[in-house]
Amino acid sequence: MALLDQIRSIFDGDPGVRKVADDPVLSAELLMLFRMILADGSVSESEMVVFRRICKEAFGIPESSIDSVIEYLNDYGYETNGSQAIALFRDLDVERRKLLARHMADIAKADARLAESEVKLLRRTLDLLDISPVDLVKPES
Repeated sequence: MALLDQIRSIFDGDPGVRKVADDPVLSAELLMLFRMILADGSVSESEMVVFRRICKEAFGIPESSIDSVIEYLNDYGYETNGSQAIALFRDLDVERRKLLARHMADIAKADARLAESEVKLLRRTLDLLDISPVDLVKPES
């Protein structure tokens, strides 16, 4: 079965990349998460572990696809700036917007230190999403 999946992947492309490419909101969220990873000027292993966990658990992206998804975001993400990505979330329900904010906060906290640039990015995102910082510490409903 794995061989058939590999052959299908050659002809159809990576399933995780297809999932991201076919969903503009998911693409925007992953780009925002990646921007949070880069906000402090370095990519830590702990931030990447959290990013991979979010991809797998929250979005159902197979572990085997995550490197290809990152490559896709690097190749095509330059076409979308942070404001454009956030604009896709404004019309979504508040719980979905809170989820983005929580994921960004999880990545910011992953390396056990909050850089000022990470705090600024998170604060600006919360403002644009009309989310209170209190919502990040409340348990998910």
